[in-house]
Amino acid sequence: MPAAAILDRVESSMERTVTVSEAAGRVGLTAHTLRWYEQEGLVEPVGRDSAGRRRYTDNDIGWLILLTRLRRTGMPVRDMRRYAELARQGDGTLPDRVALFEQHRARVLARIDELREDLAVLDYKIDAYRKEMRRTATP
Repeated sequence: MPAAAILDRVESSMERTVTVSEAAGRVGLTAHTLRWYEQEGLVEPVGRDSAGRRRYTDNDIGWLILLTRLRRTGMPVRDMRRYAELARQGDGTLPDRVALFEQHRARVLARIDELREDLAVLDYKIDAYRKEMRRTATP
């Protein structure tokens, strides 16, 4: 997107925008990470004010929140980038997006199962240690 179009996107919008620092705080990322997301094609170039500073809209924030959830669930950056590309192409890619999310969902569910098993081991050890502490406690 040409720089003038990005600038127009912010200046012609009546929507309130926030700075990169404010956006980072709202989504729980650093300003550096937001800029990196843009550089990597995960985020479309955001609007800028007349001084050239990035300005994030509510839609931008919503997109960033989705990206943070995908990353937090372990989605590789390459899959996030693929999703972003598909989303930008429009509704014709809905089947591809569903397939991508279904594959990722299966990986998340497998990880949840692993975590449940790991939690059971921790619970077992905690219980065993507490029993031993009660057994050896001096009256």
